[in-house]
Amino acid sequence: MFVKCFSSTVSGIRAVIIPVEVNISNGIGMFLSGLPDNAVKESQARIRAAYENSGYKMTGKKVVVNLAPADLRKEGSAFDLPIAVGILAASGQVDGAKLHEYIIVGELSLSGALMPVRGALPIAIKAHEEGFRGIILPSQNAAEAAVVEGLEVVGATDLGQVVRFLDGRESIAPTKVDIAALFAAAGNRYDEDFADVRGQAQVKRALEIAVSGGHNILMIGAIGSGKTMLARRLPSILPPMTLAEALETTKIHSVAGKLGSDQGLITRRPFRSPHHLASQVALVGGGSSPAPGEISLSHNGILFLDELPEFGRNMLEVLRQPMEDKEVSISRAKYSVRYPANFMFVGSMNPCPCGNYGHPTKECVCSKVDVFRYRNRISFPIMDRIDMHIEVAPVGYDQMMGAAAEEPSAAIRERVTAVREVQRRRLSGCERGQTNALSGREAIHTNAMIPGSLLRELCPLDDQSRAMLAVAMDRLGLSARAHDRIIKVARTIADMDGAETIALRHLAEAIRYRSLDRPDWGI
Repeated sequence: MFVKCFSSTVSGIRAVIIPVEVNISNGIGMFLSGLPDNAVKESQARIRAAYENSGYKMTGKKVVVNLAPADLRKEGSAFDLPIAVGILAASGQVDGAKLHEYIIVGELSLSGALMPVRGALPIAIKAHEEGFRGIILPSQNAAEAAVVEGLEVVGATDLGQVVRFLDGRESIAPTKVDIAALFAAAGNRYDEDFADVRGQAQVKRALEIAVSGGHNILMIGAIGSGKTMLARRLPSILPPMTLAEALETTKIHSVAGKLGSDQGLITRRPFRSPHHLASQVALVGGGSSPAPGEISLSHNGILFLDELPEFGRNMLEVLRQPMEDKEVSISRAKYSVRYPANFMFVGSMNPCPCGNYGHPTKECVCSKVDVFRYRNRISFPIMDRIDMHIEVAPVGYDQMMGAAAEEPSAAIRERVTAVREVQRRRLSGCERGQTNALSGREAIHTNAMIPGSLLRELCPLDDQSRAMLAVAMDRLGLSARAHDRIIKVARTIADMDGAETIALRHLAEAIRYRSLDRPDWGI
């Protein structure tokens, strides 16, 4: 007997519908076709044990299972449940009338219990797009899939429950998620707040500019000046996520297997801070079974690299393309995938190997050559892609112990959100030239994303400003990329100032944030 049901797999971050065809005929043995990997081939043993422990029997005839299309490699254990259900339907042990209405995914344990799978959200989105009534999957993934409206999400605990549901002997209430409640639960409460930071008014100003426009920023300062402390408080001033951004971010984390069983939607912008000993694959993504790396996990949020020069040069060089194109392209002999990577880069570094260069009280023991070499661990192309450089000085004891109240993150976040709204209105309808790995052509919503083709139209300069920028270009030896990034930062400063056009003072401040472009820096 022939039976057809439907499952899905994830290629990159997009789901693909996989028809699971089961045919039972005279003969013996079980055969899998359709380019299955080892995890799929091993499903035979898991399915047999699950049958025995769930009260079902494996047919004694010849079973052929085909996973179409045959030229797409099938990976992972999510095909256990659809194969098991297909065999039961083909052997007459379960009613197959509903099989064409649902996408079925799930890993089987030997006891017959269902184990969670990766990529439930993109699979649910694909099921809705293809017109399926619903999706049957492990209960641990139900909250994640239920984010998709208009789709019946059936969360089951074991194989027996799935069979009884398909037979009509047991009803399973579809999982529902209140998206508004999820956003409300996220709230605006953070463990770390800028109110805890004493002094550093100039640095706080620079960080607010960077967050307001989505600009990359590098903090450089002596040991103990507060660079890491400041960076870890950046999430508290990031603007709230939109529903579209939350779905994009959740999709990536779902594919990477980073969502908890009780987490249906990521409602806070991610803050990723990989260690400098992390591998290149962990940072970029890829591997034998392609998965997003830290760069993509920081999509719509912040990627923070502490002690930047300690990262290997090759590690830093892989950032060049994502910082420019806002996506990661990974090509291997057998596959090619793209992951979105629209993150705000934040880095920190000491000014020299000993960390005391420029310290007001501690003496630096490094030679000029040492300082120069340490600085040049970061290549010019990477430094050129960082919009803002800010020097962080240590805070004195009197200022650190002062009684004056510092501005809380909530007040800063309110201003940042207002500036982002100004940019959203101005950039409405604008798109980047390249396509996005998630949804085709990518809409522009921050000043940092403005392409060069629209820069003159959206960020015009008057004669005085152009003259000042020309002098800065000559004296600092700036590249064309740095030229454009200065203008974008100036546009953000003007937005914060409520100005319609970029004034001379806005451009002058933006130029000041190119500290490391000075020829005499570190000498």
